[in-house]
Amino acid sequence: MGQKTNPIGNRLGIIRGWESNWYGNKKDYAGKLIEDNKIRTYLNARINKGGISKIVIERTLNKLIVTIHTSKPGIIIGKGGNEVDRIKEELKKLTGKEDVQINILEIRRPELDANIVGDTIAKQIENRINYKRAIKMAIASTLRMGAEGIKVKISGRLGGAEIARTEEIKQGRVPLHTYRMDIDYASVFALTVYGKIGIKVWICKGEVLAKRDLNPNFVGGKSEVSDRRDRRDGAPGGDRPDRRDGGDRRRGGGDHRDRDHRGGGDRRERRN
Repeated sequence: MGQKTNPIGNRLGIIRGWESNWYGNKKDYAGKLIEDNKIRTYLNARINKGGISKIVIERTLNKLIVTIHTSKPGIIIGKGGNEVDRIKEELKKLTGKEDVQINILEIRRPELDANIVGDTIAKQIENRINYKRAIKMAIASTLRMGAEGIKVKISGRLGGAEIARTEEIKQGRVPLHTYRMDIDYASVFALTVYGKIGIKVWICKGEVLAKRDLNPNFVGGKSEVSDRRDRRDGAPGGDRPDRRDGGDRRRGGGDHRDRDHRGGGDRRERRN
């Protein structure tokens, strides 16, 4: 089960919140859902190099609030906020609503976000960097930031091969069945000259033992990962003393053997 369901959808209502927050009755539910999909598709295409992690959409009676989680807020905001105003006007035309609000939240540690890690790997593959090198660099940077584990699955015509295949590289632990584990997941693709290459990324940020706020704009896992990392680095067992005493004992043992040997030699000489 854990291998076949989306880890984010599997944890909704437990440790994850919904990315669309609104109420829809039977009449307008489908229209709102299609509109959400249009907004996300448009923004991902419009802000191609903005490092977008997720887009949270909230609706009140006559208001549409779009929150963009990004690692590069400067690109989206633009000089003097001109870019945001332009995007807001475009969203008004797309949705037909007059009251549209755009919020931008910065992601402090993009290495711990599955969407951004997947996009980074995809862009490197599109720039003809070896896929194994791109994946290993992404895994190293994610683990360096304090993640407990990461798994990357890539499939397609890898390296321009005739026959498509699937490869998986994993480091650390990614327990998909444990619901209290904060696992981020993303599925992206790279458009290469020899076809599409699919990339799936799972990042385990550790256990969530306390009750978590299910607000979709809550950036989960970052503070906990940093706290664990600090504790691990500053732990008393981290700086282990050199085994000098053991070395002295070994040297002492050697001297003892030499004394016995010399003593034995003296006794033999006395016997003679």
